Amino acid sequence: MTTDADMNFISGMSAFESKEFIRAVQFLLPFAEKGDPDAQHRVAIMYQNGLGMVKKEALAFKWMKAAADQGHAVAQHGLGFMYMDGDCVEKDGAKAVEWFSKAADQGLVGSMTTLAMMYESGDGIEKDPEKAKELYAKAGF
Repeated sequence: MTTDADMNFISGMSAFESKEFIRAVQFLLPFAEKGDPDAQHRVAIMYQNGLGMVKKEALAFKWMKAAADQGHAVAQHGLGFMYMDGDCVEKDGAKAVEWFSKAADQGLVGSMTTLAMMYESGDGIEKDPEKAKELYAKAGF
């Protein structure tokens, strides 16, 4: 049986996918506040990019980290990019590697590839061609 809460969550996710961000945040923010990592991830994206609201970097970081801390692989990937690019948070190559590694360990190919490129170029971390090669192979390249 579908509850009102289930319907609100589904409505929020549908609104997000339909790019109706003002509605999406109204439905998803209460779920984010209750600890739902999917809602937290989407709320973070909306705050990070100013979708349906004013861009708020501190809240974008807060929600992305909350989802990532719960093991949400795509949020871990997103947090890695925040640290790699210095978007919403101070640039930190070591923390970027840490979060990309967590997502890669869950099989996220995009994180494996990003890590490989970082090791290949020495961007934010010590250059390691062997580690880059290993990660590219793991990602299917």
